[in-house]
Amino acid sequence: MKYIGAHVSISGGVENAPQNAESIGAKAFAMFTSNQRQWMAKPLSGKNITQFKENCKSSGYDPAHILPHDGYLINLGHPEEDGLEKSRSAFLGELQRCEQLGLQYLNFHPGSHLNKIDPVLCLERIAESINLALDQTAGVTAVIENTAGQGTNVGHRFEHLARIIGSVRDKGRIGVCLDTCHVYSSGYDIKTAMAFENTLQVFDTLVGIKYLKSMHLNDSKKIFGSRVDRHESIGKGSLGIEPFRFIMNDPRFDDIPMVLETPDPSIWEDEIKLLYGLIE
Repeated sequence: MKYIGAHVSISGGVENAPQNAESIGAKAFAMFTSNQRQWMAKPLSGKNITQFKENCKSSGYDPAHILPHDGYLINLGHPEEDGLEKSRSAFLGELQRCEQLGLQYLNFHPGSHLNKIDPVLCLERIAESINLALDQTAGVTAVIENTAGQGTNVGHRFEHLARIIGSVRDKGRIGVCLDTCHVYSSGYDIKTAMAFENTLQVFDTLVGIKYLKSMHLNDSKKIFGSRVDRHESIGKGSLGIEPFRFIMNDPRFDDIPMVLETPDPSIWEDEIKLLYGLIE
């Protein structure tokens, strides 16, 4: 079964996310657990936590289909010690909030070398950052999102993901979120069913399909291989509808959260219906 949703608002408290997802007909959802543009997060109250869990239960959301995302300031491969320590502390806090909320995943962007350290060293720093955080938490899987490769971001090559995972000690708590826009923009063709299958085979060889824990379903405003991260509504960008038809009919994408991050929230409900309508 496919679990499609969107990245919904937590305005007024994290406990509002399940109802926001339910209101658009989502069977899965993503969310932030705090303000994504601030280093210091306001602690979750007992009421926040209890109400979130109750609302998830009443709306029928299993933790396996909820994909929290970490803050945008975090760079686990930061080349400077101060930035690295702040990022590691914030990332640990993100994992701990997921623990409190009873969630299974934390989705995150791997990091950037900022042209100040070797990209390989950046990848190793990211892996060590993950190890440090996993050692201090339990039950939550760190889910690396592939990037488009914009600027100095790493994670746009499957080899990057494989290297990070290879250096993570607890292989049972590491995974990957594939973003369709990022895959295409970074230079992996998924525009047709055959091209998508070929790319999946490369992913399986280099990383391992067993590490695929979630997906972001986004069309792309930019062309193939642009390495520019610009999302578009489903079927309205350079990808078109065919890759999403492939996803919706392939059992390898069953039972994982698949989340829209498309630019127009007012049509998320329609996009969710569109995606389910592609099932043959």
